[in-house]
Amino acid sequence: MTEHPALDAARLHCRSLQEALDGFCRGGLPRIADWGGGLAAVLTDGGRLLAAGNGGSAAQAQHLTAELVGRYRRERRAYSALALHAETSSVTAIGNDYGFDHVYARQVTAHGRPGDVLMLLSTSGRSANLIAAAVTARQAGLRVWALTGPGPNPLAEAADEALCVAAGSTATVQETHLVAVHLLCECFDAAVAAPLARNAATVPGRMS
Repeated sequence: MTEHPALDAARLHCRSLQEALDGFCRGGLPRIADWGGGLAAVLTDGGRLLAAGNGGSAAQAQHLTAELVGRYRRERRAYSALALHAETSSVTAIGNDYGFDHVYARQVTAHGRPGDVLMLLSTSGRSANLIAAAVTARQAGLRVWALTGPGPNPLAEAADEALCVAAGSTATVQETHLVAVHLLCECFDAAVAAPLARNAATVPGRMS
């Protein structure tokens, strides 16, 4: 029986994804854990996450904010998180009046506050509108994190911290970014739950 001609392509894709995930998990997990803890500290203190990307990366940025406003696994309170590309009237008005390179930077100026976090996702790390947003955010006192494709790249350099996925395929980078988003949510939820568990254990009359 002759194999389907697409099967080799599918296997190659899976091998590339496995290699990218292996490399990311070896080097990126400590930073993701740090980001989860840092984001928990910011959001539980009344801060905000702003997130943005272009194309498929926009969808993943919105996936992240949805998990924070809604929930990831466990029931918990809602946290403030905005996907800037989802503000369609703002995006189109700013793009029309100021140019597409400014669609995120201007929203960062409007919504960002010192101490907030800006998460930027880009498979290339070269999107001018994301780089402008990173520069604007750092000038305004926000913390800027970036998930990108292979480094070095301009967005990674413009951010405070970056995780760069070493993969040659845009699809593989995006798939690894989705895993990173879920890992960030895992670490965020664990960091939020930890002080709650400690507080519960110290309530008078409660067995620890």
